Amino acid sequence: MTVFFAVDVGGTSTKTALIDDKGTILDKQSFKTWRHIPLEDFNQGMVQALLDGMNAVGLQRRDIRGAGIGIAGFLDLNRGTVVEAINVGWNDVPFIALAQAALAMPVTIDNDANVAALGEAWIGAGSGARTALCVTVGTGIGGGIVMDGQLYRGVNGMAGEIGHLVVQRENGFLCNCGMHGCLETLASATAMVRLARAVQQRGEIPLDIVIDGAKVVVELAQQGNLAAQGVVREVAHWLGYGLSLAANTLNPDVIVIGGGVSTAGEIFLGPVRTAFLETALGRVAEAVEIRAAALGNDAGVVGAAALAAQRLE
Repeated sequence: MTVFFAVDVGGTSTKTALIDDKGTILDKQSFKTWRHIPLEDFNQGMVQALLDGMNAVGLQRRDIRGAGIGIAGFLDLNRGTVVEAINVGWNDVPFIALAQAALAMPVTIDNDANVAALGEAWIGAGSGARTALCVTVGTGIGGGIVMDGQLYRGVNGMAGEIGHLVVQRENGFLCNCGMHGCLETLASATAMVRLARAVQQRGEIPLDIVIDGAKVVVELAQQGNLAAQGVVREVAHWLGYGLSLAANTLNPDVIVIGGGVSTAGEIFLGPVRTAFLETALGRVAEAVEIRAAALGNDAGVVGAAALAAQRLE
């Protein structure tokens, strides 16, 4: 049995797993992370999680063929460095060299959205697709492109940044990237919360309801609140429009939508598909299926294992 160590780096918690070459999760661990965590502390946590996992399933270090690690941020894959990872406060860190020294095994890294996409394309909702566009809707919007089982990264690793398509050229909201009117300012969970709070101030959502996440808005919509349903439809409209722009370029056979909002089901995915069909080219639309992600919170570690496995090929 071939086993890989998979790591999904988060701002408050990092998930790890031991996963075999069929995508089966043998063990899962996690450890705390925080903004500006020293890389030495991170590596210590990662090594301990590896040891705990190996002890749990009776493996030795020699049984682990390599590690795959997903990191939210900008990476230089040629140099093996983290250029900028805001969630953990790393800048220009020689990550691969230090991680390989700590783990004593080969290490491969990639952007977390790419890694999640690879996981869904391997054994998730994108399995079997020739070209899969995988989009994660959360605080922002991340994307990854998988063609014939391999990540398409572009010339310097920036392919798939669908969240930064500028879709509102006039009076657009300021995005974290510095531009105005990016898709993620209109179609992310953050956008859904902002819109819902504005509607609440108009008295259309009870003021005693604390809107502290998109889940609250979706639940209100599912309970029949018309204003919340309108918010969900508006966010879904923008996402469908953005996906149509990407699909007209890529001509994928599968689009996978992940992140917390995707669990809302058809109350969200239905309007996404409707908006997509309104603006996608006919032949593009007839060739693609829009699906909810299948792996949930495990997409990151499953994709990290796939990343490590591909290094051996």
